[in-house]
Amino acid sequence: MVLIAITLDEWVINMTLGKPKYRNLQQGNGGGTPVLKAIWDKFDFSLLLTQSGIVKRNGVPTWLIAFAYVVGLIANKNSVSRISDYATKDSLLQPMFRNLKMAQYTFSRFFTTDYNWGLFSFKRVQRLQQEEETAFTEGDVIVLDDTKVAHAHGKKIPFLCWLYDSSIKINIWCMNIVATTVVLKNGLKYPLFWRIWRKVENSDEKQTKIDLSKEMLMDIRRIYTGVLWVAMDRWFLCKDFFNWLTDHQYDWVTKAKRNTALYRKEIENITGRERFIPVKPSMLIKEVFFKLLISGAKDKVSAISIPNIYIKLPYRLVGKQGKVVTKYRYTPIAAVVATRLKEDTEMMKDEFEKNKEVAATYRGAYLLISNRVDNPEEALDAYIKRWSIEVFFRTAKQELGLNSCHSTSESHHYAHIELIFTAETLLVYARWELNNKGAEEGFTHGEMVRNFFNATYRIVIKAQQCFQTIQVHFDTEVRQFARLIDKFWPKNLLLGWFTVQNSQYMES
Repeated sequence: MVLIAITLDEWVINMTLGKPKYRNLQQGNGGGTPVLKAIWDKFDFSLLLTQSGIVKRNGVPTWLIAFAYVVGLIANKNSVSRISDYATKDSLLQPMFRNLKMAQYTFSRFFTTDYNWGLFSFKRVQRLQQEEETAFTEGDVIVLDDTKVAHAHGKKIPFLCWLYDSSIKINIWCMNIVATTVVLKNGLKYPLFWRIWRKVENSDEKQTKIDLSKEMLMDIRRIYTGVLWVAMDRWFLCKDFFNWLTDHQYDWVTKAKRNTALYRKEIENITGRERFIPVKPSMLIKEVFFKLLISGAKDKVSAISIPNIYIKLPYRLVGKQGKVVTKYRYTPIAAVVATRLKEDTEMMKDEFEKNKEVAATYRGAYLLISNRVDNPEEALDAYIKRWSIEVFFRTAKQELGLNSCHSTSESHHYAHIELIFTAETLLVYARWELNNKGAEEGFTHGEMVRNFFNATYRIVIKAQQCFQTIQVHFDTEVRQFARLIDKFWPKNLLLGWFTVQNSQYMES
């Protein structure tokens, strides 16, 4: 046997580079758009736009413009011109929009028209109640909060004003949006209604954020009459508001402020009379703090309920002279001391340090109060879900362009905000389905948007007798989203007023 030694260099294959060839590859970066279309059609958003009076006599239909804007927001196209360019050139959107010209002036005229977007918002939430998996059930949590959106332009827009932004510690020219979201028992979270608070000089026209909150909660009552939770920030701590919530079958939970007046009921040993002794929220926290540290795990929420805590709530009656008199009664409440809440670990340490309405706290522990004195555990669970609206605000600003609308048109801002809420409704429903209907471990919102809905793709159109087949090609990494494709991939690509069968079919 003869052994021949061969060096590594002798095995290297000499590879040559050929000249490039030019083809229309028909590719784009919105590979998950057909799934968005399927969910849009599932909830009849095109039809709801028409029912809300958002229509045009001629030109591009309004539901096509609205859907194109939603897709553009998800694709991080933060201006009307960029969205117009995206809708015109994307290989999947062109056949979806019947090759209609989506010019910039088409979007501009649409968004500067004064439509009733509030009615569409109501119909959107109302339509979601017709599906079992998105409908309210008793015990679901309505989350109430507000956020500030900076706007350096539009000095004459009536809802803009100077407000202090606690996150960056400066006064900004902005709008103040009061919003509600819902957290269902099945794990699905989606946005509900919104209002813009206006700073007006005339006290007769002034609406507080409490008034706007009542409007939104009454809209929910027009849709669903069962008992729901309202989890809110301590800014909404208002005794009259607590009474209003209870009267309208809402259970409430919030954080106690440092100056919240609470009382402890005690029985005198000799006389047996009831006494209500004033107690500060910080004192209650200190009483159980060390028990709190021992009772819970280091990386989980730990909580202890304190019994016999009362708050004075107002009630009104007619006096002897026929005048309405306001009196107060001691009302039992659930008082829960909790630590390691997610919102407290992620907030800045010096937030609201100069604010007189700072939350009552002691070494990272806070006091939660609720009307459900009979079930403090459920009150704690409801308040933990309050953090979901903060996540929504962050997502809307960073990924959906809530801060990116610089229009000087008031109507454009209304449309922009509502279509962001619509886009988030589509995305959170898709993510809920993707993560096996609410599983904790799974894809994040950003991962799903970047790697699926904005995935790069290439299409090949095959002509067959009377129809065409559009074949979409993805990278193999998109296979991890096969659950969404299997459930929502549509058979036809055309976006219409309602679901129809036509001659364009799609294969996944």
